[in-house]
Parts: sequence; structure tokens; C-alpha cells
Amino acid sequence: MTEPAADNLPAPLVVEELSKSFGALKAVDRVSLEVRAGEIHAVIGPNGAGKSSLVNLITGFLAADHGRVLFEGRDITAAAAPERVRAGLARTFQIANLVANQTALANVMLAVQAREGSSLGFVKPFLTDRSIRLPALACLDRVGLGGRGDVPVHQLSHGERRQLELAIALATGARVLLLDEPMAGLGPEDSAEMIALLDALRRDHAILLIEHDMDAVFQLADRISVLVYGEVLTTDTPENVRRSQAVRDAYLGDEAD
Repeated sequence: MTEPAADNLPAPLVVEELSKSFGALKAVDRVSLEVRAGEIHAVIGPNGAGKSSLVNLITGFLAADHGRVLFEGRDITAAAAPERVRAGLARTFQIANLVANQTALANVMLAVQAREGSSLGFVKPFLTDRSIRLPALACLDRVGLGGRGDVPVHQLSHGERRQLELAIALATGARVLLLDEPMAGLGPEDSAEMIALLDALRRDHAILLIEHDMDAVFQLADRISVLVYGEVLTTDTPENVRRSQAVRDAYLGDEAD
């Protein structure tokens, strides 16, 4: 795998004391972490630990009760989700968020168009606009879908849809990727392909990875934060997390072996 990110590089994504409650439930409780340049920082924890709520706070889908989100040194805590995407922060979802009746290429072209801020106009000119089409094709190539651009989304396999979501995130011009369970529902072959893809993407992207697949986490992560009941139990290297008795008791159990 790729060498871990250098510690002296500035962290493009910093979360400080982030909190969110729903009534009496503290979904995210004073969470602080950072994602460094070239790093895959995994967040793991049991169901209901607050992982997806944390991603929603970072990406602007939820408003924080307390704390800050800093992106490349800028406080974006009050910024709306589209503004965060334009700044260079993109996410994927547990359930793929795609336009099923359009082709893979059209889905990515929509993301390029949104980044460029051009108007769609009629469908045909949009689909043949080289200034939008060529960057979209490059994103499909990057995720291994170079020969699948003309295939409608509903005809793609589950693994290909996961790859397409990544292509769309890249098409926004993102420098930091927040990936919410990209391995969910993948078989062994597709999981291996996704692991290789994420390992390659870290070369020029910082990645925050929310994932239940511990094999993937321990293969990919430079650091791991363990979230339990909305709080960070520990942030450490994969080796130290695997050895931690507190992490075993709270979440990993036999999976640490």
C-alpha cells in the first residue's frame, strides 16, 4: 500500500469539538479529528455510534450544535452543503445517489457541469459538449469505468455503481473525499477492486472513510478513529487500534485477531 502521509503536511480537513443532539440523544459528542493530505483516515464503530451523523455534519447535511469544521484553513461550519462541494469537499453515500435512467457518462457530466457552473441547455448539446464530456470520461477512466460510459445506471452492477459514485465525486473537483461505507454490499472481487482504487486515490486526495469492513479498514487506513456512543474512544494507528483492549471490548471483539 501507499506510504502514510507526512505528519508535517497541513491537514486539509479539521473537525473541532463537533456535536449534534436529537432531543436527549447525543448523536455526535465533542468529536475532534483531522484528515491529513494523502491520508486515509477511517472512522469505525458499532451501528448507532454516530458515524453517518458525523459525515452529515462535516458535509453540511446537518447543522452542528457546537464545534467547527475547517477546510483548508477556512471555517465552513455555517456553509451550505453545495458551497462545501464547490470548495472541494465531496462525499459518497451508503445508498448510491444516482440518476438511474441516465447513462454512467451523463451522471458524471452533470457533476462536471455543476462544477463549471454552465447551463444545461438542451440534452443533446449537453451530452456532446467536449468541455464537459472529456473531463467526465477522464473521471470514468480513473475509477475503472472507461468502457461503461454509455451504459444506463440501472444496468450497472452494484460494484460499478459504487465506482460511479466515486467518479462523480472526482468530477466535482474534490480534494477531500468523505466515503460512507463504499464496501457495503460488495463481494470479494469487487471489494478488492475498491480497495485498490481507494489506495490509488489517496495519492492526490485526503480521504475520510466510514466503513464496517474491517479487512478493508486495516488494509487502507493510515489512522483510525473509533466512535462509540457519539464520542471518539481513540484515534491511533491500525496496529495500535487492533491491539487495544478497550476497542476490542467496545467494538472489534474477535475481528481484531
